[in-house]
Amino acid sequence: MGQFEDMAMFIKVVDSGSITNAADQLNIAKSAVSRRLKELEARLNTQLISRTTRNSTLTEAGQKYYLEACSILSEVDLLNEQISGLSSQLEGKMRLTAPLSFGLMHLDEIIHNFAQQHPQLSFEIDFSDRHIDLVEEGYELAIRIGELKDSSYQAKRLTVIRRVLCASPKYLEQAGLPDSVEALKQHAFLQYGLTNKQGELDVIDPAGKRHRVEMTSRFKANNGNFLLDMAIKGHGIAFTPTFIAYQSLAKGELVPIMEDHQFPTLNAYAVYPKNRFLSQRCRLLIDYIIEQIGDEPYWDNI
Repeated sequence: MGQFEDMAMFIKVVDSGSITNAADQLNIAKSAVSRRLKELEARLNTQLISRTTRNSTLTEAGQKYYLEACSILSEVDLLNEQISGLSSQLEGKMRLTAPLSFGLMHLDEIIHNFAQQHPQLSFEIDFSDRHIDLVEEGYELAIRIGELKDSSYQAKRLTVIRRVLCASPKYLEQAGLPDSVEALKQHAFLQYGLTNKQGELDVIDPAGKRHRVEMTSRFKANNGNFLLDMAIKGHGIAFTPTFIAYQSLAKGELVPIMEDHQFPTLNAYAVYPKNRFLSQRCRLLIDYIIEQIGDEPYWDNI
């Protein structure tokens, strides 16, 4: 193995958190990774990782080697792409993760068309609402919705995510149509998420005054499509992204509520690890998603 390969292996060990994880992601034996790490340390005549029976930590030399190796390999990747040219055929495996509902409803056709354009490219996609550690689990890209708090990631905004209060005609006929914040507090809600914080709704009334409503939730769930179905069946009011509700709103299965009030918006982002070279395949997919959705997404114009 050459020096670049050893650098890449060492970075994988650090990023994944252990030799075992690195071996799994590289699809090689744990003993092979351990042996190559020892050979690298012997060649450098210094210890890079301090290993005990319980954990492993970078030494000062290991931290410096890690940062410099990341920089060097990023420059090599960039040089290779520049020399080969943007018109070259994309290939390799793209590992990405995306929210379940958003991915299935709105990335399906986009990824299909992108794959048609790049037949040598393969995909491994985790459609899940769970928080995935991209580095530890070996993903190069994530599509995420909401506030971004992890400083170890970089992000590029894809589009705005608007939300709507809505309920079925059946529910509103039985419970009444709320026309104020106080009236809204008396209704049953369908809450996305299982924590108490996710049961709070911020509202700005027509006079510009801010209110916080604690939602009394009959149903709590971590899937927007389930809550949408419960709303259609008349179980309460849903506060849901328009990218989930738009078809039901267009059909009249759901009715928007309090449209003269304002509700907080979110954003969809493409997220990737900081200080990592972003591959050409990821850059082109991000640009393609932005091109296809734009800042006035089609689901808000139906």
